[in-house]
Amino acid sequence: MLVAFSIAPAAADPDGSVSAAVAEAVRIVRDSGLPSETNAMFTNLEGEWDEIMAVLKRATDALLAHTDRVSLVIKADIRPGYTGQLTEKVRRVEEHLR
Repeated sequence: MLVAFSIAPAAADPDGSVSAAVAEAVRIVRDSGLPSETNAMFTNLEGEWDEIMAVLKRATDALLAHTDRVSLVIKADIRPGYTGQLTEKVRRVEEHLR
């Protein structure tokens, strides 16, 4: 299963940034040991349903410890029996671009 998610507190820091809160969530993702990558808009995570949902819950709870409202957007690609798709999907697209 692949999940792309975006998480942020509903209220930004005084300078308009949410990077400190997002960094806290990304740290939780990286500490999970699941394959992941972070870009400017989303963090992609690969694993089993229960593993991923547990990571998302920990990240959400971490942000809720500092604010009373969190925005969480999740997009999932659920394809049982496939692993390594975090990089494999991109490789297949790149192959077509050659």
